[in-house]
Amino acid sequence: MRDSSSHRRAPHTLHRKAAAVALVGVSALIAAAVQSGAATAAPQKAPSAAGKVLPGAESLKLTPAQRAELIRQANATKADTAKDLGLGAKEKLVVRDVVKDGDGTLHTRYERTYDGLPVLGGDLVVETTKSGATEGVRKATNKTIKVASVTPKVSAAKASAQALKAAQAAGADKADTNRAPRKVIWAGNGTPTLAYETVVGGLQEDGTPNELHVVTDAATGAKLYEYQGIETGTGNTMYSGTVTLGTTQSGSTYNLTDGARGNHKTYNLNRGTSGTGTLFSGPDDIWGNGSASNTETAGADAHYGAALTWDYYKNVQGRSGIRGDGVGAYSRVHYGSNYVNAFWDDSCFCMTYGDGSGNTHPLTSIDVAGHEMTHGVTSNTAGLNYSGESGGLNEATSDIFGTAVEFYANNSSDVGDYLIGEEIDINGDGTPLRYMDKPSKDGASKDSWYSGIGSVDVHYSSGPANHFFYLLSEGSGTKTINGVTYNSPTSDGLPVTGIGRDKAEKIWFRALTTKFTSTTNYAAARTGTLAAAGELYGTTSAEYTAVANAWAGVAVGSRPGGGGGTSFESTTDVSIPDNGAAVNSPITVSGRTGNAPSNLAVSVDIVHTYIGDLRVQLIAPDGTAYTLKAYGTGGSTDNLNTTYTVNASSEVANGTWQLRVQDNAAQDTGYINGWKLTFP
Repeated sequence: MRDSSSHRRAPHTLHRKAAAVALVGVSALIAAAVQSGAATAAPQKAPSAAGKVLPGAESLKLTPAQRAELIRQANATKADTAKDLGLGAKEKLVVRDVVKDGDGTLHTRYERTYDGLPVLGGDLVVETTKSGATEGVRKATNKTIKVASVTPKVSAAKASAQALKAAQAAGADKADTNRAPRKVIWAGNGTPTLAYETVVGGLQEDGTPNELHVVTDAATGAKLYEYQGIETGTGNTMYSGTVTLGTTQSGSTYNLTDGARGNHKTYNLNRGTSGTGTLFSGPDDIWGNGSASNTETAGADAHYGAALTWDYYKNVQGRSGIRGDGVGAYSRVHYGSNYVNAFWDDSCFCMTYGDGSGNTHPLTSIDVAGHEMTHGVTSNTAGLNYSGESGGLNEATSDIFGTAVEFYANNSSDVGDYLIGEEIDINGDGTPLRYMDKPSKDGASKDSWYSGIGSVDVHYSSGPANHFFYLLSEGSGTKTINGVTYNSPTSDGLPVTGIGRDKAEKIWFRALTTKFTSTTNYAAARTGTLAAAGELYGTTSAEYTAVANAWAGVAVGSRPGGGGGTSFESTTDVSIPDNGAAVNSPITVSGRTGNAPSNLAVSVDIVHTYIGDLRVQLIAPDGTAYTLKAYGTGGSTDNLNTTYTVNASSEVANGTWQLRVQDNAAQDTGYINGWKLTFP
């Protein structure tokens, strides 16, 4: 739950300093993509009766044994699947997960290898009907996986040295490489490239364990990417009152091992920063006294939070454990001294909690526990890269389900709310870490999407997705829930009607597990959640419309039917030269009075094979240029279909406005399919 810049990666933690990125690793609480393939909405279905889920649409609650059997079956046919998908002779599929719907539809998630090398960013999801017919494929990249040679031109030692340098530049302490760089194919943000992946250990500058992954071009030695692998009986808890804990008795001794939840264990690190520590145990089954000075109190909070998270995912989302295999993770409390953070680490399959400033506020509240464990769920499903827009979505997913777990707990000492980390007082003034109804209230998070959001720390670029979830759940405007007053605005100034938190959770979880890939960005998240809502409730349902409206409320896409206001539109195709001069598409606005609004909506529909190469600008009648999408942003996806909000209040409304688009790199083609200006 922490923050970091786009170039400086730290763990997923709770304080506002360096933040982490996670393809597959660790994530912390504090701040310190692009979907391709069949990313269309669900087929047309009639709306469900009274807003209920369509029969057979919801995913089944699989037991670990049932899931294991589906994975076994997928493994048995993965060679045929690769052939059916048209993969090359050197490509092979690795089954990662399988989700099954009530109507027999399977959503099988695969990783890929090329000539025996792992393909980072090559993941995909294949959807098949009960009869076995392929119904859709979602890929993290549409690029053909192929390289000229798998023989590197630079040495592994050079790659290792570069990785160490990157870690030291990020403030790492005692940085070291604990294993040799491995050869991979990097396909995460462009043309597939033979590369090295080096992992640097040690500690980050705030004391969080370091697991910096650096991807280096094996032909030139250039750094291609980097991300942080660390994402940041009766219990008398500090935050949740007196609660029942799952414990185990051995002879006359009790310990914090939850036999009903995959044998989840909670350990005391006793200010250490490595290893497992000591399993909490004692002569009675009473843990802590509600005070931070008692070492068992933090253990009770962490153990309780883990149990609630397990129960939420199993009882609400049908997932048995973080990996879906019925195996519990473990928790470690009392990490370091004055450590103001918490983090999830895939490598140990564990959560770790610091004791906060002065060692008086352990970061073990319910929503923090749910947040951290959800990083593990995300890593074992969509695998959202913990960098750029996908990193913001990764972080938001943990906030969303951390909030869901808190509401699910129904604990009178820590009631459900749309505030993140409100109990742990990380700011020292009683304010929460983040606000979902209006993320910018924390002073750094973003309320709405804009073209440069991918360069913002992931704990702040998560804002639009958190805001979307609040709008979808509760709607816009002022309301009081469980004693907390919210006032949620929208980027287009138009209202959003919520559908309830339960439905919003269901839609986001389905999108996470069956639609999102490692490179999903905000535009693709909109597509994925619309597809999920369409499958669950029908594409003509109120729920489907609410998803579209909530995304429009954070400037991702437009509202159904234009969303109100006065619109001026061009449907004339304009070809975009490959790596050539900019082209313009004009729209003449007339009949308006005065200046344009501060929330002018600019909806663009551009067909292109690699939108990262495009620069897109709105040109006002007086020639002023407003950059909607900068060159190098947006990732490797096909097509750009979204709505931007522009403060054009200094421009006269009437006159000729232009959409200017330029392709800045070779080997890609496309055209402006149309665009629209909407004056709310």
